[in-house]
Amino acid sequence: MTIPDTIAIDGPAASGKTTLACNLARELNFICLDTGIMYRAVTCVVLKKKVDPLDEQGVTRLAQEMQIEIAAPTLADGRAFDFLVNGEDITGELRKPEVEAYVSQVSAYPGVRQAMTRQQRRIGQRGKIIMVGRDIGTVVMPDADLKIYLVASLEERTRRRYEERIQHGEEVSLDEVRRGLERRDQIDSTRQAAPLKPADDAVVIDSDGLSIEEVLSAARKLIR
Repeated sequence: MTIPDTIAIDGPAASGKTTLACNLARELNFICLDTGIMYRAVTCVVLKKKVDPLDEQGVTRLAQEMQIEIAAPTLADGRAFDFLVNGEDITGELRKPEVEAYVSQVSAYPGVRQAMTRQQRRIGQRGKIIMVGRDIGTVVMPDADLKIYLVASLEERTRRRYEERIQHGEEVSLDEVRRGLERRDQIDSTRQAAPLKPADDAVVIDSDGLSIEEVLSAARKLIR
């Protein structure tokens, strides 16, 4: 059996992409890279350096200067890897609410996407990788051996993201989470640079009503 060397998984926020990719990567002994982390990293650096997230030129300049590396995890806190920017481990800062608030805006800038796409392609050339995002199959790895587009209803995604944030100790309402996802969907699907959409040769998996194991089973069949 020949296993795909490069797998692209795309889909809207909270559709279950990262959970699927991380589980598959463990089974296949592949690298799992959620490229959304890269845009969170840009946002994190922007906020740390007190650059206005609405300053497209300033944000793009920072993104172009960043050198991103993925390394084996050094802490047992659930992370899949250490995320280094210019040699600094910022893994623990990437899920902060202030980063969540601006990441879609930052990731919509064409210059930022171009800078991150170059780094994603460099990492993808290693092979034995599952790359997750919103433009992997269409832009970053258009020649990926297997492309999966994972979808779920807004209601299901709201529930998942709400439970995730509650588990992280955040005080948030379902309505607030829903509005945030609606905003991200709008930005992701209408942006000029690499809008969210399935690649023509992607296989769509609808995860509504499916357990993690059932989604995994569907993906395993595609891999085989």
